[in-house]
Amino acid sequence: MTSPAPEPVLLVEKSGGIATVTLNRPTAMNALSRELRLAIAETFLALEADADVKAVILTGSGKAFCAGLDLKELGSGAASVGGTIGDKDPVTSIAQFSGPVIGAINGVAITGGFELALACDLLICSTNARFADTHARVGILPGWGLSQKLSRAIGIYRAKELSLTGNFLSAAQANDWGLINRVVEPADLLATCRKLAEDMLTVVPDCLPAYKQLINEGFAQSFGEALSHELKFSGARNKAVNSSAIEERRAGIQARGKNQTS
Repeated sequence: MTSPAPEPVLLVEKSGGIATVTLNRPTAMNALSRELRLAIAETFLALEADADVKAVILTGSGKAFCAGLDLKELGSGAASVGGTIGDKDPVTSIAQFSGPVIGAINGVAITGGFELALACDLLICSTNARFADTHARVGILPGWGLSQKLSRAIGIYRAKELSLTGNFLSAAQANDWGLINRVVEPADLLATCRKLAEDMLTVVPDCLPAYKQLINEGFAQSFGEALSHELKFSGARNKAVNSSAIEERRAGIQARGKNQTS
């Protein structure tokens, strides 16, 4: 009798221009094994190449979002601590996806899992979500951006508190500190994320990735440099926009607003 095929470590569902990517190692708290890290990297590269996919929702199966690197695998010598496999790593691949990536944080996001969450453009949390940076507790330093992104998101003092203690941050506290967009009941998590993605897909299609790029590039610069970059970036693009098309779109926005308030 043949054994059943193992479950894939990553699930992808596509519908209406939105891909839902689910980390699928629930019995291991979706820990980042070598196989899963490679699957995330290759999947996001493939989604970027798929013209039909405009937005992504990233979540975890079971009770955890992601517990970080698979320490059992590391202990067995089957994989190295470094997150890159060849020239691929999951965080860089997520960042290279040009559309919005919404993190649906269903449970704990620890260390490497925290870094995976910070790679998303928006974070919607279940009330069950918690974050922790335990790099210092296990004796390693982050290499996927956490040490720089977290301080920019919540301030350097709060970031130091989290990273130098390894303590957990609840979804409610993360919301109060401005780390995430909102907290919802577990049953509402994916529906809330999908509604946000659908709202984003109602904007002018080529403006969605362009605006994300503009925000990301400016955020990495000083304020003065970012303002100059915005002027140059938007000026080049806006020259090609027809004024009559703008008026037509504005009328559509006004009509949509009336329908939502009626």
